[in-house]
Amino acid sequence: MHTPQQPLDLPTGPLTGVRVIDLTINVLGPVATQLLGDMGADVIKIEPPEGDQNRKNGPGRNPDMAVFYTIMNRNKRSVSLNLKLAECREAVLRLAETADVFIHSMRPSAAKRLGIDYESVKARNPRIIYASGPGYRPDGPYKDRPAFDDVIQGETGIAAMNRDADGSPRYFPTVIVDKFCGYVLASSVSMALYHRERTGLGQCVQVPMFETMLQFNLFEHLWEGALGSADGKGLGYTRMFSSHRRPYATKDGHICLLAVNNDQWRRVLCAIDAAHLLEDPRFGRMADRMRNINELYRVVSDAIRTRTTAEWNAIFAAADVPHGPVRELNDLMQDEYIKATGFFQHYEHPTEGDMVMTSIPVHFSESPGNVRYLPPNLGEHSIEILLEAGYTPSEAAKLSGRMPVETTTTPETITKA
Repeated sequence: MHTPQQPLDLPTGPLTGVRVIDLTINVLGPVATQLLGDMGADVIKIEPPEGDQNRKNGPGRNPDMAVFYTIMNRNKRSVSLNLKLAECREAVLRLAETADVFIHSMRPSAAKRLGIDYESVKARNPRIIYASGPGYRPDGPYKDRPAFDDVIQGETGIAAMNRDADGSPRYFPTVIVDKFCGYVLASSVSMALYHRERTGLGQCVQVPMFETMLQFNLFEHLWEGALGSADGKGLGYTRMFSSHRRPYATKDGHICLLAVNNDQWRRVLCAIDAAHLLEDPRFGRMADRMRNINELYRVVSDAIRTRTTAEWNAIFAAADVPHGPVRELNDLMQDEYIKATGFFQHYEHPTEGDMVMTSIPVHFSESPGNVRYLPPNLGEHSIEILLEAGYTPSEAAKLSGRMPVETTTTPETITKA
């Protein structure tokens, strides 16, 4: 277990030395900036006096430290500033002068009203990478329309594809739009930083949720539309809509498996004692299988019902068939593989006590990411960061609404059990 608070370690990731000004809320932006922080960036989270609204979403041990906030705000330092005040908006611009990246969650018109639009920030720092994840393209008629995960799931066809048993559209039980677009935003910022390294040029980066998810959805589902269909018919990857495409029921549970090429299908059919189907013209080639995929899945489904999950796990492992268990969310923390890899890690937070966080899944052989800052309390680093921006202690205290406190930016290395 790590103890006590921050910094836990020196940054080691590929973005070490990059400073990010983070004015994001909800999920998309905080996911993006945490990813950047995990990779070594110094992320300065600017919050209003009442704090990020996620601080109050979900269970927690103390006010303003709810789990929906803590799970996506590690590796950040918090500054509390009231952007309704001109002097606090000026402080944001002064911080932007010291930064490499400026990310926000506002609609373009709101950023402009506050004087923190791209042109205003660029005037103070021409090399800045200015990024956001708006709902829609900045050059379209919806550029200032509000958008959230559920709305985009509906508008891009995702909810309609995930219909309930009675045929009603249904949202995925995860904020897939926000999280995926957050990953795209983080990777896009990194690409812009690479471009700046080669050219010296900063730029504005926008990841519109609608278009990003539309492309995400249509990678496979454009289907016949990719051949130039103008009437909108023929969209949808056939295999995805088979009624038998689901975890297969065994004698005592469920199991997942997937074959995508001739060799894998040969191994699956042999494993379920259906090798004779290899000579069946309905299933011999990929094009044939796609035309008859529902029937093929039915054959597999019927066969798998005849044995237990453990028996099929052994059979498919011996046949080198891609397969895996169906886990419930409540099973994940006790799963032997997940425990063996140390995916869930415990940290001792000075105000929140034992805190469980996921490890960083991406591995770099020479510049691994690490956890340096636990999720900060509201405005915890206000004085520290404003001093770094050149304000005097009294100016920093006035801007942040806090009395001057003794601060340090010296890393304090702690040990992990």
